[in-house]
Amino acid sequence: MPSERILQQKKAEVEKLSGKIANAQSFVLADYRGLTVEQDTKLRKAMREAGVEYKVYKNSIISFAVKDTPYSELTKYLEGPTAIAISEKDPVAPSKLLVQFAKDYEKLEIKAGVVEGKIIDLAGVEELAKTPSREELLGRLIGSLQSSLYGLAIALNAIVEKQEQAQGA
Repeated sequence: MPSERILQQKKAEVEKLSGKIANAQSFVLADYRGLTVEQDTKLRKAMREAGVEYKVYKNSIISFAVKDTPYSELTKYLEGPTAIAISEKDPVAPSKLLVQFAKDYEKLEIKAGVVEGKIIDLAGVEELAKTPSREELLGRLIGSLQSSLYGLAIALNAIVEKQEQAQGA
């Protein structure tokens, strides 16, 4: 039987993970078995740079964290080693990064995920990874606004030039 101190540490870890999951825009569960240290280091660095928390948890901790939540169905995916990638800001980032790394490193296996409160399977995670990031969408919006404004400026300039030509003639 574990000591009282160990039980308290585990409870604190469950509470901390529960809070992260509750505040997450999305999170993805993955099996990292077979990755080399170098590959895992690259994955962790990419996650950090994208603002995604990536951490390995015991399945029991994850199971307790999702117990009595809308995500309790995730327990069926908790076999073998499990890492969880959590993003509080970008709902696409964990899926996008893990799908890319799973393509590069066949040993990385995506189990399931949650996006905006909905559980998704591997196919759902892969589909979500195809979605442009928030930054990409904002860039597209700004680009289209700029081109519209540029077109408006050209049209207004042409009108002014016509009026100047008409007055000068």
